[in-house]
Amino acid sequence: MIEPINHYMKVGIVHFMAFPETMKGEGPILETVESIARDPYFEAIELTWIKDDAVRATVAKRLQTAGMTVAYGAQPRLLTTGMNINDLDETKRLAAVASLKTGMDEAVELGATGFAFLSGHYEEARLEEAMAALASSTRELCRYAQEKGDLTVALEVFDYDIDKKSLIGPADRARRFAEMIRPEYDHFGLMIDLSHIPMIHETNDEHILPLQPYLVHAHMGNTVIADPSYEAYGDTHPRFGFPNSENDVPQLTAYLQKLKDIGFIHPEKRPIVSFEVKPWGDETPDMVIANAKRTLNQAWRQVR
Repeated sequence: MIEPINHYMKVGIVHFMAFPETMKGEGPILETVESIARDPYFEAIELTWIKDDAVRATVAKRLQTAGMTVAYGAQPRLLTTGMNINDLDETKRLAAVASLKTGMDEAVELGATGFAFLSGHYEEARLEEAMAALASSTRELCRYAQEKGDLTVALEVFDYDIDKKSLIGPADRARRFAEMIRPEYDHFGLMIDLSHIPMIHETNDEHILPLQPYLVHAHMGNTVIADPSYEAYGDTHPRFGFPNSENDVPQLTAYLQKLKDIGFIHPEKRPIVSFEVKPWGDETPDMVIANAKRTLNQAWRQVR
């Protein structure tokens, strides 16, 4: 593309993945957020829970000063605690929903424009019960978001049989679920991730086109799934071009091209499209982030 990428989207980064020591809401949150906020390449940042009230307040102030768009990813609130918002045990389901509501409170404090979460494990024999439980939880979250103001609620589409083994899930199931919720709550939508598409055993067309009407957010990442014996196997979000991985410049180019073709990334919309990459082994966050930016620069030059 001749036009700069920021004419079409807000390039973001998932902070808690780039700096995984912050994923449980603790650690060097402020200093690592500041390192992102100082980088003009990024227009958006995705944060998760910050347990210290004072740190959360300072982070909000720093990001406001830097003029960044903020989104809140509640996935770690579930993944690091084992909570499941489609749990068929009603007590456990409600506990998960309560945690996410607390996350929404934090999202508002941080000035977030969007709030994302994921579905949990399920039993194939009780799939419809799990779908109903997920719908109940999602409706409650959407209602709560309405009370909080202008907050988009996004369900991220994960793998269903490799790593996270989430209910949502393949594209057809994700679309069916969105069709259940969107007519009642127009601020609800779906989030997709380049790293999850091969994990769901789908092509870009098979994955993106059915979900097009409901897309509100997108991630750019990588995965290793060819063989369980390979390093970084599963939903680990290694850097682009990692050995035996699925995604590099050609795959990111095709993904962005498809998002442009369907009008998701567009000068009149400029949605957040964030890197979700994680250091592996002795890799450092700054090198992995630099890799992501170079990969995106190369990919964008090939988008037409």
